[in-house]
Amino acid sequence: MADGFFSLSADDRREALALASAESGRPIHLLEKDIWVVWTLHALFTGPFGEHLVFKGGTSLSKAYTVIQRFSEDIDVTYDIRAITPELAGDKEEPLPRSKSQARRWREAIEEKLPKWTAETVLPYIIEKLAADGMDAKAYAEADCLFLDYEPVERGTGYVAPSVRVEFGAKSTGEPAKAVDITCDAALYLNDIIFPTATPRVMLAERTFWEKATAAHAYCLNGVIRGRGAYARHWHDLTKLAEAGIAEAAAQDRSLAEAVARHKTLFFPETGDAGAVDYHAAAAGEIRLAPEGDRRVKLEADYNAMIADGLLPEPIDTFEEMIVKCLAIQHQLNTPES
Repeated sequence: MADGFFSLSADDRREALALASAESGRPIHLLEKDIWVVWTLHALFTGPFGEHLVFKGGTSLSKAYTVIQRFSEDIDVTYDIRAITPELAGDKEEPLPRSKSQARRWREAIEEKLPKWTAETVLPYIIEKLAADGMDAKAYAEADCLFLDYEPVERGTGYVAPSVRVEFGAKSTGEPAKAVDITCDAALYLNDIIFPTATPRVMLAERTFWEKATAAHAYCLNGVIRGRGAYARHWHDLTKLAEAGIAEAAAQDRSLAEAVARHKTLFFPETGDAGAVDYHAAAAGEIRLAPEGDRRVKLEADYNAMIADGLLPEPIDTFEEMIVKCLAIQHQLNTPES
């Protein structure tokens, strides 16, 4: 009978991952973290709140749609705004505040409730689930993030930590989304070991494209990316989405682009060099995807750090090659007939 990965000794886990690493070319520490990511997804989406969650972001592009091959380490999850603030959002298909002042009240309510929900509902459940599955990890919550720290069998350069970070958002429904089966990368090479699997509801890739494109646009205007420090992944992901044909499909769906613009304008307002970042203009043909000056220098440094820790598979674009591809996407999005 096959053994479960987490029932193996540390030495046996390291030996097994070394075999998978030799076959896949992916470092041991990334294969191991991927297993923890899938376990966490399974735990979250089979939990009592799972029906209100949607998996999104770069890790969803890697694990659910396989349109990017880079290692994506964090889990981005939307907790349905209608579940956390039913008194404000109601049950509308696209719940949005009617004005900027009302949006501020909605944001304040969510920012008060979400950390409390994370700490008082999700964290106790995950701690109980870890104990029930005999998992050796420390779970804790900080603001609207959940962390699972584990002792790795091998460490990389330090760019990727031995900790699964789940960042919750609750300012949308997460739609459109669909259920997708997810497996561990190492499972392809180790048939005699049982690995975790998960079936989360996943945001459609076209919406994720516009989320990332508008985030890159805002960075070009103000040098700020929300969330953790590593951010070059957004530009890399845009090029891979283009190669998969998703950028073209997203460019044709201007109603989706406008929906993302409406949402970001109300819930994620940003200030750029010339005032408020105009997401509506970006969605309508004025998007920027190539930063300049110091912002370009910082982006290149982060991109090179991703490469150094083995997050990108061969062949790897140089930074300049990636920017050239992003400029081509920018032209496609800004061309009226697209």
